[in-house]
Amino acid sequence: MERENADNVCSGYIYKGHKKLRCGYTTGTCAAAAAKAAVRLLLTGVPLTHISITTPNGVTLELPVHDLTLSDSRTSCAVRKDAGDDADLTDGISIYASAVLTPDSADIVIEGGIGIGRITRPGLEQPVGSAAINRVPRRMIQQAALAELRRAGSAAGAKITIYAPEGEKIAEKTFNPQLGITGGISILGTSGIVEPMSEQALLETIRLEIRQKKLLGEKLLLISPGNYGQAFTRDSLHIDLAHSVKCSNFIGDTLDMALEAGFTQLLLVGHIGKLVKVASGIMNTHSKMADARLETLCSCALLAGADGCLARRILGCATTDDALSLLRGCDLLSPAMDILTDRIRYHMRRRTENRIQIETVLFSNRYGLLAQSDGAQGMIDTLLSDRKETI
Repeated sequence: MERENADNVCSGYIYKGHKKLRCGYTTGTCAAAAAKAAVRLLLTGVPLTHISITTPNGVTLELPVHDLTLSDSRTSCAVRKDAGDDADLTDGISIYASAVLTPDSADIVIEGGIGIGRITRPGLEQPVGSAAINRVPRRMIQQAALAELRRAGSAAGAKITIYAPEGEKIAEKTFNPQLGITGGISILGTSGIVEPMSEQALLETIRLEIRQKKLLGEKLLLISPGNYGQAFTRDSLHIDLAHSVKCSNFIGDTLDMALEAGFTQLLLVGHIGKLVKVASGIMNTHSKMADARLETLCSCALLAGADGCLARRILGCATTDDALSLLRGCDLLSPAMDILTDRIRYHMRRRTENRIQIETVLFSNRYGLLAQSDGAQGMIDTLLSDRKETI
């Protein structure tokens, strides 16, 4: 994990925000390494302390192996997950593999044991009923086990069972229950390496949720950036959160995914602190990307009839709620929020080339519902009627 390339990204470290961050390796890499170690132990009977595994992106790792067990017909080994500097819930968890030879078949059969989730909904990478071991990790496990068998001159196959004793407890804190994966964690990874603070994993989770909603027959996609939006959706709009997809800061990417999935209707429910940025065409609302909150509110206030003095006071505010307080005191809150909501909808529809009917509900924790676009109530009623039909 020390090789460096021309992009100043090495297999062991990446640079983000002028920080050098240590990479780790995925649960898929752990599972493949554990499987390789288990097959080697089964074939040789010789205990080992480390195993070499090459990830799909070409990085070769020498990983420690622990908790070896050996009997006449079965072995098991564990490899501990190391997420590097990434905030990963599975960091430190042990991924086990057991191996049994199958002399009558040359195939490598891969199963999921205790602590590995099961797929219960369509739309994920593996079919319903399968263990939540994704395609790339499955291939890694298969190749690793097969390489050991052929190196030993064996024409047999093997049954590999991947398990994680801590997996069920950890999975409760992940997105798995929302995605329809029950009973444990997923074995994931496409490159085999964990990049700290990776946005790709979150984007893929959002894409999976959107695809699931489409496969379940939902015609209207409900999205919200975060916990505030979901709480308002549940408590104030009384909409079942089973309909909702949390899109985090990735408004633009989520719109692209909705279009890709074939949705023609979308309702965005969000806090003004996030959505005010969308009114200026900012499609990633993270503070590190851009911030035009007060400038946007100021322009909406001017269009609603504010004078220069109020505009300057808005620009001097510390928060959007403070700016809302000024607008409320001048009886301009409602017209300014209507203008803001129209701008949000304009930029979202522009992102989707007007191929999706998009409506918006805007709120504040201090003032509650601020505004909603003309067609939003119709979408809310549709979602509420869907709820009644399922009760």
